[in-house]
Amino acid sequence: MSLVIAESFSTHLTLSTRLVYELGDPRSRLRATTDRSGEAVVIHAGGEIDACNEQTWRHLVSEAAAGVTLPGVLVVDVRDVEFMGCCAFAVLAEEAQRCRRRGVEMRLVSATPVVARIVAACGLSDTLPIHRTVDDALATPTASW
Repeated sequence: MSLVIAESFSTHLTLSTRLVYELGDPRSRLRATTDRSGEAVVIHAGGEIDACNEQTWRHLVSEAAAGVTLPGVLVVDVRDVEFMGCCAFAVLAEEAQRCRRRGVEMRLVSATPVVARIVAACGLSDTLPIHRTVDDALATPTASW
């Protein structure tokens, strides 16, 4: 029998100055914070992700993934994202593959049915497992590939 203990505290993950500037731009429609919870890193994203801020999204996901301590997970919480263009899913799929090569599992948090349909339609269900809450994503045992 194994016991999974979810930590109830987190600390902010420090992002690069460039990324902090990009996310802080008043014209940016992407909002995000990153937190560390034990070995895991959690991105809490909000607003819109589209071609206008694809590079900022890419930098955010990449920097957060680099902050994961093995054998941790990268949790991407998109519950507060109002619009996700195809490019946002492509970035997640690419980074999930890089994470997997490093031994890190990426998990997506969304309660929106359209997100699950897009992930399934793109054949990414195994690559981007979806959870309803961050706590669920953090409490799920890590897959063994």
